Amino acid sequence: MDNTVRSGTELLWSALGGDPALVDRVEYGGTSGLLPARLPVMDLARASVAACSLAAVEHAGLPGPVRVDDGAVATAFVSERHLRIDGRAPVSFAPLSRFWRAADGWVRTHANYPHHKAALLAALDASDSVEAVAAAIGERKAVEVETAVYAAGGLAVALRTPGEWAASEQGREVAARPLLTRERLDDAPPPRRRTGPLRVLDLTRVIAGPVATRTLALLGADVLRIDSPHRPELPDQHADTDIGKRTAALDLDRPSDRRAFGELLDSADVLVTGYRPGALDRFDLHRPGLVTARLSAWGDYGPWRERRGFDSLVQVATGIATVEGSAEEPGALPAQALDHGTGYLLAAAVLRALTEQDRDGGTRLVRLALAQTGHWLTHALPRYDAGRYLGESEGPLGHLRYALSPVSYEGGASGWSRPPGLAGADAPEWLGA
Repeated sequence: MDNTVRSGTELLWSALGGDPALVDRVEYGGTSGLLPARLPVMDLARASVAACSLAAVEHAGLPGPVRVDDGAVATAFVSERHLRIDGRAPVSFAPLSRFWRAADGWVRTHANYPHHKAALLAALDASDSVEAVAAAIGERKAVEVETAVYAAGGLAVALRTPGEWAASEQGREVAARPLLTRERLDDAPPPRRRTGPLRVLDLTRVIAGPVATRTLALLGADVLRIDSPHRPELPDQHADTDIGKRTAALDLDRPSDRRAFGELLDSADVLVTGYRPGALDRFDLHRPGLVTARLSAWGDYGPWRERRGFDSLVQVATGIATVEGSAEEPGALPAQALDHGTGYLLAAAVLRALTEQDRDGGTRLVRLALAQTGHWLTHALPRYDAGRYLGESEGPLGHLRYALSPVSYEGGASGWSRPPGLAGADAPEWLGA
């Protein structure tokens, strides 16, 4: 296990600009075989948590070691499923957030938030029922549904294969770019940190961004999350991902709230945003000496840069749903791993930016996208390929394909010396007798 997991950690730590020698501080353990999938989901989960933990000890100036437990990682990656509020299980997906059969394939929608649900129903001219939405989508082609719902301000994505995504303009944009970007924007001197915890202003929603800021709160930061009073976070989502934080409501279109927000931003060390690119530009969020982390679904490039998106939709668009299922019956990852993995990477990127800023100064900007994490999962990590462990031979039984023996050691046999013969056809004697 160590070699596979270490390679993932090394890749992520390199993307974060970390010292390669520090990877030796990471120790792995715990129950194996968790988060089973066709794609290496557990490897992504372990590596992202390892990189985040490593960035934390580096920033704190601690020697380590960093211990990554598979059981803890797998449980955290499905934290929403384990949540209970006075014994009640949360609602992960609303009834209209699901796969639907279109006239020529499949569509997945996301309608957990009331305004997204309203946009979906308006685009389809359908009543608020599963039956009505199913009928409306069933009459249309998948891409037509996607286009109409997005135009109305909702969220729907047509199922694509990996090849179809790779051939699309957005897919090519994602493939051409790194997993994450880290920029120094100016030559500001190293900051003089005030006494007390780091101040993190949190403008994120749903899972990835809140997981990142939840992690920063765990590490001692004063995290203040700001939401619009008109679109509060879903209660169950708040209970799961806002642990360790404080939350407040500000309407940035009101002058008094805008001033209050500006004062908070002026004294913040870190700003984390999770809205689609361009959505917050009118608020002038740049401050010299600030570490800003921007998260989006599709990246701030390509024709989809202004689209909203969530983990489940990114899986569908990028072909992950067909890898985990098929084009006829799409599947899903065993966790919202793009969200959680990106969340820990985002926290790691913030910590590494703070470490570098304390040493070298500079206003810092890091950018991540769920689609980039999905591309990394499907292309950078080694996947199980049974063909690597199969052999073929010709013999009395014909052309045989068989599993190679897992017993292997230096100087040992590379395979069996003979194929199976016809049953009972050998002489009852020892070789060479």
